[in-house]
Amino acid sequence: MTTPRGRAGRRAGPDTAPRTTIVVDGRPVRAVDGVSLAAALVGDRRWSLRRNPVSGDLRGPFCGMGVCFECEVTVDGRPGVRACITRIRAGMRVETAGGEEARDDG
Repeated sequence: MTTPRGRAGRRAGPDTAPRTTIVVDGRPVRAVDGVSLAAALVGDRRWSLRRNPVSGDLRGPFCGMGVCFECEVTVDGRPGVRACITRIRAGMRVETAGGEEARDDG
């Protein structure tokens, strides 16, 4: 198996992969271009993406393949977008029900 090479023959990896910026809850977030929105959000330490409509409990990525609907967010004004099956693109605007207070900085 061959490994993709970045500039100057280095192996491409998280530090050399092209990055893009999306806006999450009003704050710019840099992420590896082309990853799933769920991966970008978790990479930004955001595990809480929506609230359970009955209990109000915070929910986040669970199945990772678009079956469970636990990772639904609002993207560019469109609610109910499953973050695990949506690829990021430059300038994408994302709103989570968890908001900035749900970010795990610890």
